[in-house]
Amino acid sequence: MKKHSKTEPAVNPCLKSGSAKKAKTANAMEPSEVVAELVRKLSQKVHAEEAAAAGSLLQKVAEPAGGVGVGKTAGSRQGRQPLGMNLDRLTIGLDLGDRMSNYCMVATDGEVLLEGKVKTEREAMRKLFEALSGSRVVVEVGTHSAWVEEVLKEIGHEVVVANARKMEGNKKKRKKNDKEDARMLARKGRADPESLYPIEQRGGETRQGLTLVRLRGAVVEVRTKLINALRGTVKSYGERLGKCSSESFAERAAEEMPEQLQELTEPVVELLGMLNETIAKYDAGVEKLAEEKYGVETGRMRQIGGVGALTSLVYVLTIGDPARFRKSREVGPYLGVVPRQEESGESAPQLRITKAGDEDLRCLLVGSAHYILGPFGKDSDLRRYGLALSERGGKNGKKRAVVAVARRLAVLLHRLWVSGEKYEPLRNARLKEEGEKIAAEKESRKEGVAAGEQAA
Repeated sequence: MKKHSKTEPAVNPCLKSGSAKKAKTANAMEPSEVVAELVRKLSQKVHAEEAAAAGSLLQKVAEPAGGVGVGKTAGSRQGRQPLGMNLDRLTIGLDLGDRMSNYCMVATDGEVLLEGKVKTEREAMRKLFEALSGSRVVVEVGTHSAWVEEVLKEIGHEVVVANARKMEGNKKKRKKNDKEDARMLARKGRADPESLYPIEQRGGETRQGLTLVRLRGAVVEVRTKLINALRGTVKSYGERLGKCSSESFAERAAEEMPEQLQELTEPVVELLGMLNETIAKYDAGVEKLAEEKYGVETGRMRQIGGVGALTSLVYVLTIGDPARFRKSREVGPYLGVVPRQEESGESAPQLRITKAGDEDLRCLLVGSAHYILGPFGKDSDLRRYGLALSERGGKNGKKRAVVAVARRLAVLLHRLWVSGEKYEPLRNARLKEEGEKIAAEKESRKEGVAAGEQAA
């Protein structure tokens, strides 16, 4: 057999003329080049007898190259209705990267027409997709998916946001790269979009509120690390700093810091004071947002001891629309505070919780559960349930009780939100007592009747 001769790699003819280095970077074509290439490839697909039927599609794609405005036929879909096959427009898979994103354009019959890259920036995305007619664009949920969806919907494209966590086969593929991912998104988005488990992303106001909460959480985390670092440093010199709250630690540390460490730790102590001021500003912002914009919703939830402005606000922002759940019990699995299941035959092992859903809200619910079960928690059905569970739970009984109370708390918050009822801490206990009282009265009546019959 003849050995294959070494040849230079072929350069994409769609790219601008230039050095081989530029050709490698690529596939980042100008919008006009993308349109021209699409027109050329679509023209090759159109036969003489099919020209009339395909003319409308060619006209839509060719219009931007001639300076005509882009059609706005593909707006965002209203409501969460099942998506069907996309047989009348282009389908574009867009694999979002931090700096560059790969796209794959698929025709109505599933043939790949064009692949390339575009900068993950607003202006670059707008410039490329404004040159195309309304298409179905499929992206995976992630850091950039929210603003990309906003930009593309403004232009007039239909955007499908795929839930990467639920999509099957991603981890089993032997060949996985950004180009293949974009192609997979395009093909599934054209033929079977429901297999992408499409989701609806939060609106701008909701994201802004959650940004406030998450930035506050980041500052609190920094403060915690600095406090632990100072305590550990003092311990290494044979001393200890007294117990106190995080807010008062800076003053306490300045007073009790060993003399030999005062000069070294002074900048950190000052930084802790600045962080306290920053957190106080964020707390004021959270309180203001919870009262002014979501006062009704958060007010119902704050009836429960241990649930404050922060927890109630994050709950409202994360859930969004309470009507999305048919039953309040469905909130527990949504937030990942239910055990995983791997049952097989008679085997049903006890597993950890799924930890699905929003981590910040789950941590806040667990914190509220700790307060409810703690020394300052008021008597309530939740507290009684958790304490009873911790007593019979063995070694990890307290941990299981905290998670169980957090799950019931999530359900209760949703119920109060939907019904608007006044919170009654010992409602279950009252109903149980009333039931026992009614049962006792019935029993006494039966005994009286029996005694009367006996006397007769």
